[in-house]
Amino acid sequence: MGTEISEPLIIDKENIDGGGGGAIELEHVPEWKDQITIRGLVVSALLGTLFCIITHKLNLTVGIIPSLNVGAGLLGFFFVKSWTGFLTKLGFQVTPFTKQENTVIQTCVVACYGLAFSGGFGSYMIAMDERTYQLIGSDYPGNRAEDIKNPGLGWMTGFIIVVSFLGLFSLTPLRKVMILDYKLTYPSGTATAMLINSFHTHSGAELAGKQVKCLGKYLSISFVWSCFKWFFSGIGDSCGFDNFPSFGLMLFKNSFYFDFSPTYVGCGLICPHIVNCSVLLGAIISWGVLWPFISAHAGDWYPSGLESNNFKGLYGYKVFIAIALILGDGLYNLIKIVYITAKEMCNKSTQQSKLPIVNEVIDNESSKGLAEQRKRDEVFLKDRIPTWFAASGYVALAAISTATIPIIFPSLKWYLVLVSYIIAPALAFCNSYGTGLTDWNLSSTYGKIGLFIIASLVGSDGGVMAGLAACGVMMSIVSTAADLMQDFKTGYLTLSSAKSMFVSQLLGTAMGCVIAPLTFWMFWTAFDVGSPDGPYKAPYAVIFREMAILGVEGFSELPKHCLALCVGFFVGALLVNLLRDVTPKKISQFIPIPMAMAVPFYIGAYFAVDMFVGTVILYIWERINEKDAEDYAGAVASGLICGDGIWTIPSAVLSIMRIDPPICMYFGPSLSS
Repeated sequence: MGTEISEPLIIDKENIDGGGGGAIELEHVPEWKDQITIRGLVVSALLGTLFCIITHKLNLTVGIIPSLNVGAGLLGFFFVKSWTGFLTKLGFQVTPFTKQENTVIQTCVVACYGLAFSGGFGSYMIAMDERTYQLIGSDYPGNRAEDIKNPGLGWMTGFIIVVSFLGLFSLTPLRKVMILDYKLTYPSGTATAMLINSFHTHSGAELAGKQVKCLGKYLSISFVWSCFKWFFSGIGDSCGFDNFPSFGLMLFKNSFYFDFSPTYVGCGLICPHIVNCSVLLGAIISWGVLWPFISAHAGDWYPSGLESNNFKGLYGYKVFIAIALILGDGLYNLIKIVYITAKEMCNKSTQQSKLPIVNEVIDNESSKGLAEQRKRDEVFLKDRIPTWFAASGYVALAAISTATIPIIFPSLKWYLVLVSYIIAPALAFCNSYGTGLTDWNLSSTYGKIGLFIIASLVGSDGGVMAGLAACGVMMSIVSTAADLMQDFKTGYLTLSSAKSMFVSQLLGTAMGCVIAPLTFWMFWTAFDVGSPDGPYKAPYAVIFREMAILGVEGFSELPKHCLALCVGFFVGALLVNLLRDVTPKKISQFIPIPMAMAVPFYIGAYFAVDMFVGTVILYIWERINEKDAEDYAGAVASGLICGDGIWTIPSAVLSIMRIDPPICMYFGPSLSS
């Protein structure tokens, strides 16, 4: 937007009006209280519930969560517009639906379903349960029976409440620095703002209507298809379309098959091509080459005849090599973000100290842009959130949390929690700044670092539980802080009050503290969560528990050659990331992403096939009609994901009522006569 400044420029009003910025200056912005409406909160709760279910389903199956912002924005726009249109036809007078209200709904929904991820329902929290303990093995060194805490609606809700709000208070005083002074882009927040702004123009509203129809169409198709699949899924986990040997029985045994999942195909449509191709490459390397090679050495590298989930066998290689890739990728990106952050902050301070007084002739186009910026700055700075309020809120919540968490997790002592809260704002700043520059939220990496440090400090007597709980504390703070700053950027670009953004984040987080545990409890009671042979494997539960055990015990009990392979893949992840950064863009765009490659190493290749189908559909669509693909791909993907997610609710009800599918469709080799 022209010259970099740290304060709004004061320009003569006649110049602005003459430059065509008068319409911007005169645009009516509702008071912050009017931006938060009852109808908006009702829609936010409904969409928050739907997206929590979708997030849990993805968390408990593959652990990849695509951005659902497009779906949230479209559905929020659709529900409120439909409601206001219906009431208007009945003769009622309704308050106009503004882009500020749309932004508040978006913020509420994202804050709500964000807790389904950062709450650890598919990672550190479920890693504490008895099923995960048994999967690793009662005789496994460091895996103690005392380090078990099975999911419970009461303690999970309590834990989420005491850790989820602190991140909102940690960086609020720095909102002006991050958004106005450093002018961080926050790519996802900017894209969301552009989407919402487009909805509230005449042509944009027309396109949004078409996108909503498209979303509804594919939502219906996905829901009906998921219902149809259920009838053939039988009792157990080996029946139905989810076990369809698309490429033959030999490849099926190595998990290469298309399982007709609308959710994973939808993920493939949303995720960038390089992510989907990286996932497939990881599946080919692991299930196509590495695991068959290691299996051929059964009896030499590890005892033959072990159960499929025994850590002394092939299962151990799968988990630890996946951990090595994840940690290598996470560590590289953490160092990179810290370096970029430090470099940019030094550059900004140097530039601002040498800024000349702006005194130049401003042409019509420039004055229009500056008028828009001045209006945004004015709205953003108008409703201040006092620094004393943010600081006292953080201190009070930290005190409550420091006193409460040791009651829930006795092995995590109060002084360890207190130290975590003292250093957390600095880490939250690094993560938020990095997210603003690169759009990478590394909250899970910060959580893993906390896990290793606390687990090793506490030691064998409770270190596993303490490390997992500390992971939750750190992950919640840095994740919610980055999300809030992202929302401040969206609010800034949509002329929404910073105070309404903060309050809507608080309300969305409060909703999430109730909705996220309740929707997870539906999965926990209805399905066999954590079973390695079931649809809800909860893959990261075992990975996070093993990380905690590694923090306590070290590497002494790994299978033969496993440590060497882990080191190789860890170094490989570092080198591949380095290669992505040092090569030209035209080459680096084809270099795979190690974090994405790691996921199928443990889970299987089937979802990689589904996601690749999604990316092939999108690629062909872009070649046939790029404009159509750009406008509707997000809507189609959101519809496929939402329809399958909605089916989860009746499916869970049927499971709770012990109503089984009537048919088991099963495939096997033909019998010789």
